Amino acid sequence: MDPHLLRTFTAVTRLASFSAAARELGYTQSAVSQHIAALEADLRTELLTRRPVAPTPAGTRLLEHARPLLLRIDAARADVLRLAAAPPGLITLAASPLAAARPALLAALPPTGVTLRVLPPARVPAAVAAGECDLGLVDGLAAPSDPLRLPDVAPLRVTGIAEEELAVLFPAGHPFAARDSVRLDDLADARWLDAPDVGLPLTARRGALRYDGTDLHALCALAAAGHGLVLLPRPVAEAARAGVAVPLAAPRLAHRTELLAPASLSGAAAALAARLTAGSPYDHRPDA
Repeated sequence: MDPHLLRTFTAVTRLASFSAAARELGYTQSAVSQHIAALEADLRTELLTRRPVAPTPAGTRLLEHARPLLLRIDAARADVLRLAAAPPGLITLAASPLAAARPALLAALPPTGVTLRVLPPARVPAAVAAGECDLGLVDGLAAPSDPLRLPDVAPLRVTGIAEEELAVLFPAGHPFAARDSVRLDDLADARWLDAPDVGLPLTARRGALRYDGTDLHALCALAAAGHGLVLLPRPVAEAARAGVAVPLAAPRLAHRTELLAPASLSGAAAALAARLTAGSPYDHRPDA
């Protein structure tokens, strides 16, 4: 399959419009229609309904393959360009909000030459693989000393750089706020904030308040105001000065931060990676 046709197909399905896809891609509407027709002829099946514009069952299945395939193509292009290009003067570091909140990270950044881009955790691996960022810091929950489960977007070098205890942030006056520690089993009926772009992943019940942002201060303020509980790295929860941070005793989980790097690095990116991983006691993984 021609990747150009796949890009057109994914744009049409995402925008639900042939004309909007044409404007985004810089094609005429007739060219977009020809691309879709050629792809359907190649696969010998209808991929889109026209009114309304929506994927057929076959089109939905193709989307599941098209997105990772196109990302792999972008990753391959970015990797070759990194190798061929002169070393850039500016390094872009992508970091998930909780990874960016680590004081050790901020202290390791050089005073000039780095752009720190805060992204939702799910976007960091793809941003590094596609060459949008030179390095990435991503975080998540894991058993102590276990690596994170990252999406298979491209071969990336992964280094664990930190693990921290967890804590639940309660509003003052909550029945559990005076405890020395808490178990998640004790909070089976609790209301959790739904914050997919910043908080650690816990299943929020339907009707929970949803926070679509990456500002940790806002998230902690919502928890302190009683809108729902939030699970955070213990240092972040204790530094929030909002609500009461109670350490998590069980299950046995840690907040883990990992550095993502492409196979080839410029001298400046390699130097920054060395600064970020200096003294790390965690294992290196060659690929993710």
